[in-house]
Amino acid sequence: MLLLSTRVPPPPTRGVDEPDCVTRFVQDLTNRINADRYNLWFRDHTRIVLDGDDLVVGVPNLMCQEWLQRTFGEDVRDAAAAILGPSSAVRFAIDPELFRTARAEQERVASAAELAPAPFVDQSGPEPVAEAPKPRAPAARRGRKWRHLSDFVVGGCNRVAHASAMSIVDSPGQGANPLVLYGPVGTGKTHLLEGIYAGIRKKWADHVVRFSTAEDFTNAFVMTMQQGRQADFRRQFRDCSVLLLDDLNFLASKKATQIEFIHTFDALVADHRQVVVSMDGHPRLCENLMPELVDRLLGGAVWSLLPPDGETRFDLLRAKSAKFTPSIPEGVLRFLADQLRGNVRELEGAIHSLRHFHHVTGKPIDEALAREALGDLLRHAVRVVGVREVDAAVCSILRLPQGALQSTKRSWTVSHPRMLAIYLCRKHTAATYGEISLYFGNKTHSTAVAAERKVRDWMEKNTTLKIAEREWPTRDLLERVERELGR
Repeated sequence: MLLLSTRVPPPPTRGVDEPDCVTRFVQDLTNRINADRYNLWFRDHTRIVLDGDDLVVGVPNLMCQEWLQRTFGEDVRDAAAAILGPSSAVRFAIDPELFRTARAEQERVASAAELAPAPFVDQSGPEPVAEAPKPRAPAARRGRKWRHLSDFVVGGCNRVAHASAMSIVDSPGQGANPLVLYGPVGTGKTHLLEGIYAGIRKKWADHVVRFSTAEDFTNAFVMTMQQGRQADFRRQFRDCSVLLLDDLNFLASKKATQIEFIHTFDALVADHRQVVVSMDGHPRLCENLMPELVDRLLGGAVWSLLPPDGETRFDLLRAKSAKFTPSIPEGVLRFLADQLRGNVRELEGAIHSLRHFHHVTGKPIDEALAREALGDLLRHAVRVVGVREVDAAVCSILRLPQGALQSTKRSWTVSHPRMLAIYLCRKHTAATYGEISLYFGNKTHSTAVAAERKVRDWMEKNTTLKIAEREWPTRDLLERVERELGR
């Protein structure tokens, strides 16, 4: 039997053609699954073995064997048939040497975890850290499947954000810097960040792209502070061409980490290297972020992603269902798009639930089956918003006492929030002008009509309102209240 490692092939011990066969097999397999996936899953992790006319893929453990068989089994068999002939057989087996190497690495990581530093409290800012994060295995994220911008379903709720992501891939560091993407959960922010990562890696081979969550950024910063290796941390995040940071809100109230990120940000932007971050809300509305950081974020492009509208929900459902068999009729997809008001994850979950219910019951997929399978989800999707809920949401965001908007006060601190509430009542409730006016203490509906017209004018000009010693861009404030309504 001839052993040829995918890392350093040993000298041949049998026919001179066998090493060439394995080399050609590796090349064929690489072409089928692409070089990145081959390097991730096969190079340094498998050993190719020729046993007569058969091909054996040696793996370090059973979990890896099952994963490779399930994910790449067909590609491996096709590559073997193309190089060794259609009569060749392929099998996966645990390789003793790879098994010992993997076990030694596991023991090394476990030993490092036991020697983790003692609890640490950062004295440079209000960031108490109860326990030092434990080191991760080197390959902890190597199995991540990156999404692409071509898979992103574009609609009116996200079109500008998607276009900005595409422009970053085309010319990183040459346009708006930073690019800030914000919106509620499940609207596609992480998808766009991953798409930028995958797009730049493919188009710009010489670029070093760093993708991190704000939590990982914080953990790495705290660990290197404990161990006195700040230079390693800064080299990791500053010696890159593009930095993508997901969920920047995690840094709120972590003053020391925010300061470190500001220095990282300045170093990158000054050298025309691209920074892209995602957030739950507009930077101005994110409490506990340092003003210096907010100022830097506003210096680039800030684009929102909103929950999908009806047509985008339909396109999302159609795209998600196209990946599965049997297909879901478009009439059923249209029904779900009209009934569900949730984010992308909820829509995807509905597809999975409907398919599973179909397989369990054996019933054909139609609207009746959708109602039966998704009854609870459909009932909870219908949320009635009333005038009282709008009143409460406005008071909550602006920190006004309950009942303030129903008073007769005409000061701007009350009248402006009252006009915003009237506008939102017309947008989100079925109440008439007269009912809204009566609720807010006015005798005729003309006051509500005038208030709605005034707010629309503010929106067109994106007027900044000063309420309770704070300035609010009208669109941002309305969006904040609407998110509160949606909870």
